[in-house]
Amino acid sequence: MIYQVPWLSLLIWLPLVGGSILLFTVGESKRVLSKWLALLIMLVTFLLTLPVYWWFDQSIANLQFVEKSMWFESLNIQYYLGIDGFSLPLIMLTSFFGVIVVLASWRNIEHRINMYLAAFLMLIGLMNGVFAAADAILFYVFWEAMLIPMFLVIGIWGGPNRVYATMKFFLYTFAGSVLMLIALIYLGLEAQSFAIEKFHQLPIALNIQSLLFWAFLIAFAVKIPMWPVHTWLPDAHVEAPTAGSVILAAIMLKMGAYGFIRFSLPITPDAAAHWADLMIVLALIAVVYIGMVALAQADMKKLIAYSSIAHMGFVTLGLFIVFALIGDNHQNAAKMGIQGAMVQMISHGFISGALFLCIGVLYDRMHSRLISDYGGVASVMPKFAALFMVFAMANSGLPATSGFVGEFFVILATFQVQPLYALLATTTLILGAAYTLWMFRRVMFGEISAKPVSTLTDINVREGIMLVVLALLVLLLGIWPQPLTDLMSSSIEHLIDCGIRTKLTAEGMCVE
Repeated sequence: MIYQVPWLSLLIWLPLVGGSILLFTVGESKRVLSKWLALLIMLVTFLLTLPVYWWFDQSIANLQFVEKSMWFESLNIQYYLGIDGFSLPLIMLTSFFGVIVVLASWRNIEHRINMYLAAFLMLIGLMNGVFAAADAILFYVFWEAMLIPMFLVIGIWGGPNRVYATMKFFLYTFAGSVLMLIALIYLGLEAQSFAIEKFHQLPIALNIQSLLFWAFLIAFAVKIPMWPVHTWLPDAHVEAPTAGSVILAAIMLKMGAYGFIRFSLPITPDAAAHWADLMIVLALIAVVYIGMVALAQADMKKLIAYSSIAHMGFVTLGLFIVFALIGDNHQNAAKMGIQGAMVQMISHGFISGALFLCIGVLYDRMHSRLISDYGGVASVMPKFAALFMVFAMANSGLPATSGFVGEFFVILATFQVQPLYALLATTTLILGAAYTLWMFRRVMFGEISAKPVSTLTDINVREGIMLVVLALLVLLLGIWPQPLTDLMSSSIEHLIDCGIRTKLTAEGMCVE
């Protein structure tokens, strides 16, 4: 009975259909109706993830809640959905932030509010589709289609340089995906199916694996984004409206790492092992160099954007350190590396999303993102300052916050491979504290440096609900990460044992 309900289709198509209704039937004049309808749709979408979580069997590694029907029979392309311990947390995160972005857009969008909210509803549905797709072509369709609503959000409702930022965002991400499509077509022809689990079972020579690995890498590295293809992100964040920045940081950056987990690691493990040192070096550059770049920023949004790149470097490090560990029979440490990467993805979603919301709160009142325009905000907005402090401390990796847990797991796993790598990785705790607390001190403390600051009002009920809920989630995950780690445990073990180890050691293929 549970599996007869198309739960995953509902999570995808409810916001897509709801967005279409807002776009084509609710006029510009019905602003209040647009807001409440969008909020209702996103609340229902998030609530639908709760029974999925409740009935999800954490002891099973393979896909659950499977939906399968033929799409293009002549090409053997299916409408094939399913989730495991990797995709469920990301779907829940996406649906949760769907509610947040509607609330964040309640008052700061002045025109075409129905179109604006419709773009976000469609974006949420398409991103859920990316995480639920079990057919490679279906995955690619969702992967590319989600660029359209984000392109429109930045291009229409963004800042003064929105056209430049939008074109850069679109060209980087679209161009990176072309090679991925070629790789998917090759794998589909080899497997005579586009079902992703069939790709996992293919025996592929190292030279072909390397070509496939680089095709996937170019697409996924842009999305994370990894150094040196990261330059689109700060521009996109600066020009995007607050809700756009929240979705970019909280969800879209996670899709590249998810692509590594779903495609690169299990399909091309030999190539991943061969290129693991390069991936670790690129991850460490993101952690150290980009952290230093963040120190030099005068714009709060740019600072947090560079911070996101640095923190996502930990995700890449955790995913690829596994290849240095498996050969030495450090399976628990390998599991810890992937576990840390996943926890970091969810944690970074909460923290970065909250920080961009905080910057949006200030921007709505002052219409400035420059750190130098503020000072003494805590004296007029004490409630806001207290919540902002929680997120700033979490971004710095303070123990008992979610920002510490994932990075700690990755550092522990890295230390067992190469203490020097672990030492370099820990610099993010120092750099993160340096640039985050420097910004926090300049904005919140000291004398009120500008007259407009003295007229600021503290957060309202709507803003308070968003920030308090996020603060509680950041603290809960920092104190009690076990529900999240248990959720993904079987999938991680399956990825290491069946997706990676058997190919690297030639012990034979696992059957999905």
